[in-house]
This record gives sequence, C-alpha cells and structure tokens, in this order.
Amino acid sequence: MNIYYITQYITVIGWDALLPELEIGPILLMLFFLVLIAKVAGLLCEWATMAMKGRLIIPSVIGEILAGMAIANITGLFDFLKIAENSDIFITLAQLGVILLLFAVGLETPYSELRKVGRTAFFVALLGVLVPFMAGLTLFLALNYSTTEAMFVGAALVATSVGITARVIKDMKLTNAKESRIIIGAAVIDDVLGLIVLSIVVGISNGGSGGLVQTLIVSIEAVIFVLAIMFISSLIPRFRAKRQNEPKNDVCRPETPESRTLSESALSIALILCLGLSFASSYLNLAAIVGAFLAGMLFAEYRDKWFCKDKVDAINEFLVPFFFLYVGMQVDLGAFGPVFALALVLTGVAIATKFVGCGVGAYKMGKDSAMIIGSGMFPRGEVAMIVAALGLQEGVVSNSVFAMVVFMALVTTLVSPPVMSHFFSKKYGKTNKFAKAEEE
Repeated sequence: MNIYYITQYITVIGWDALLPELEIGPILLMLFFLVLIAKVAGLLCEWATMAMKGRLIIPSVIGEILAGMAIANITGLFDFLKIAENSDIFITLAQLGVILLLFAVGLETPYSELRKVGRTAFFVALLGVLVPFMAGLTLFLALNYSTTEAMFVGAALVATSVGITARVIKDMKLTNAKESRIIIGAAVIDDVLGLIVLSIVVGISNGGSGGLVQTLIVSIEAVIFVLAIMFISSLIPRFRAKRQNEPKNDVCRPETPESRTLSESALSIALILCLGLSFASSYLNLAAIVGAFLAGMLFAEYRDKWFCKDKVDAINEFLVPFFFLYVGMQVDLGAFGPVFALALVLTGVAIATKFVGCGVGAYKMGKDSAMIIGSGMFPRGEVAMIVAALGLQEGVVSNSVFAMVVFMALVTTLVSPPVMSHFFSKKYGKTNKFAKAEEE
C-alpha cells in the first residue's frame, strides 16, 4: 500500500477515527507549564547553590520535587492543567525519564571500571540493606504498628535511589572519583536486593505459600538476569582490546559527517537496547531502571567511539524532570502534619543506618572513603516512595506513613550532597580534582 492509498483511507475514515480521544491542545499546555516550572525550580536551586558558594549544594531534583508538591497541593495548577485527565501521558513521560536517566548513568559506568570496586560495592550494598531494614522494622513494631506496615517501612529504608544519587554525583562533578563508582555500583546492587526484600514483604502481606514460592522465583530470575548482562559486559573490553590497539579515551571526539552518521545509528541501537532490557527487567518483576542501567553498561566501553553521551543528556533534559515532578505530586501535605515528629525520627534512622551500614562495608578503603560512601548512600528518593505507594495500594500503609516516607526521602536527598561534599573535601582537599582521584 503506497502513500496515496494511505492518504485516501485517512480521508475517508477521518482523523478522529484514528485519534478519537486525543485533544492535543490541553496536552501541549500541560507539558509547556510542567517543563517551564521544572526548569525554573531547577535554576533556583542552582542559583541558591552558587549563592552559598559551595557551603550548601541543593540538587535541582529538590526543586523539581518541591515544584511537584506545590502543583498538587498549593497552587491549583493540578486542576488547571488537567493533569488527572492526561495522567497516562504524564506518567509515561515520567517513567521514560527515569529509565533514560539510569541509561545515562550506565554509560558512565564501564564494566572495566566497575569490576575494580565490585566486591566492595557488594558489601556496601549488603550491609546497606540489612541494617536499615531491621532498624525500620524494629522501630515501627515498637510503636505498635502492624507487622506488615512495619515491614513496608523497613523495605522503604532499604534501597538507595540510583536516579537521585547519580544526579547528585553528576551535579557535583564527582562521577570519576573511585568512591562515586562504588556508590553507584552499590546503589544498583542495593536496588536489586531491595526489590527482593520488597517481593518477600509483598508475599507475606498477601499471605499463603504461593507468595513465598513466587518470591523464590523472582529472586532466581533477578540474579540470573543481572549476572547474564554483567557477564556480557565483561566480555566487551576484551573484544575491544583484540579489535583495536588504540588507547581508551573517554573524551568525545569532534564530530565529522562520517562520525555523526555513526553516532546517530549507534544512539538508535542503544536506545532500542535500553527499552528492550527495561522491558525484560520489568517482565521479571524487577524495576525497569535496572535493565536500563545494564543497557548503558553494555555501551559504556564504546561511548567514546560510537557516540557522544551529550546526545543522551539532551534527551534527558526534557524527560527526566517529569519524573521528579511526578514524585512530588504524590505527596499529600494534609496527611503529614500530625506525624511530623515521627517523620523526623524516621529520617534520623534512615541517615544513621545507611551511614553506619554502608560505611562499615567500605571501611577497608579507609575511614575517609567509608564516610564518603556512607553519606553518598543516604538518598532514598523515588525508590522509597514506590515501596510506600505499593503498600498504600495493598491497603497496609496509611496516608500518614506514606507522607513520612516522602519526607524522609526528601531530607535524605537534601542532606547527602553537603555531607558527601564535606567528606570529599576532607580527603582530597578544597581544590581537589575528583577526576584525578587515584585508583585502588
């Protein structure tokens, strides 16, 4: 069928038959305001950071999350922009944003670099799961909450937000420091372990042996999936070494017409692989962001030759803010006031358990590095909110507990940058260049 017949077909049936419920005007208005608000909020955080002259670093994600809270609870823009009516489009953009953010993080994490800190990252993640979970469970059981709700709170304390952690590290220009690679590696492992913990909690909340069997199946599938992709990633540096005798170069080369064509083709293939592995990860009951990160790792070894990462960052400039706006919109400020004191206690427990657990896991690197890594694992972000939202959906987590978890996620995200920056400066000096941090 050629274009003529397609045109005639559309003329006969009409465009409304193809897009019967799509009103593009309200959607464009919603996207215009959301992008504008997110960018203004991010710029305000950057200006505040510059005004503080490095004494306090406020990541742009904080501004985007607070903007989402204001849209949903204060300004009335939620109804004016008809976000509820167009929620499917908004949520889809938000999910694509976090997936591509993790893909970009994977591009900055070649397996050849990650394997140097793999064992340390595993111990950091393991202790960063066990200590917070037990502390959160014990605290809420002592406060006479139900066992199931206490387990959901413990699960919310477990996983470090890879997306927010990566964004903070990138904003602070610390990506190449060895501690940063351990933090990112541990956060990814943390996410997998945290999802296994969450599967167990959901299985118990649903009751029955079927839940435990399903948990075992999900755990085995998760391990096989991650190890398989990691194994393939480990083969790429060897393959490249055999095919090329050129030194590795992480700096993007100037574009020529030929390299631009190769860049565009490779970017398309990379995005296809990103979406494919994200789907596979989701199909296996893992978070889609795990597959996206692993897809980025597969391309990380060739990022300097195949395409510039700036192209992915340009896409993320549009998509990622939707995700952090969405996170903020889930907060009901009305349910938060009565439990403010307990929210402060929960936040203190969240900070202390990650700092101690992850710090002990990295202690063999030295006290200063352990403190950097412990503070870098603070942010809970969207991962904690996803756990709490699932508990809310299951009917075992109240609105007040959800509000406490969101508060904890915001504060841990805000506290991490200045504390981590302080420990980085303590180890490397005020005028350090983190990209030149020595390798272990």
